[in-house]
Amino acid sequence: MENTQETEPEDIPDVAWLQSRVAELENNWRTAMADLDNLRKRTVRDTLQVRHQERKRAAKELLTVLDNLDLAIGHAEADPKAVVSGVEAVRAQADQAMANLGFPRHRDDHGAPFDPQLHEAVSVVPAAGVEPGTVVEVVRPGYGDAENQLRPAAVVVAKAD
Repeated sequence: MENTQETEPEDIPDVAWLQSRVAELENNWRTAMADLDNLRKRTVRDTLQVRHQERKRAAKELLTVLDNLDLAIGHAEADPKAVVSGVEAVRAQADQAMANLGFPRHRDDHGAPFDPQLHEAVSVVPAAGVEPGTVVEVVRPGYGDAENQLRPAAVVVAKAD
């Protein structure tokens, strides 16, 4: 039986050209893999550097607070009211440092409705004249907001009598 369709020599790919093309693609693949490996290494290095810079920034926020605590300790023999006033000032500096780091202290939780995203109920007490579900005491302040919270405020919540 005779083949009716003859194959022209131009239709058959040149073996040398195919080998050249395979070598070119292999080279491209090796280059891409090397680039990916370099990207991974650079990403790890950059991540470590950013982490170090952020830790350093956070520590710098606390340096003034630590310096002023050292001063307060050095004046422990002074008038107790002056020491308390100094510690209150240091406390305000610490609150500001936390706010600068993105975690402001909850200020107005007392009397606010209980919010499970911002509050952690540590106790529930009957409270006359107070709406159930209202925060009646802040045991430990919270830091941050609902989207970026370091810790919720520990609160005591009113319950129905």
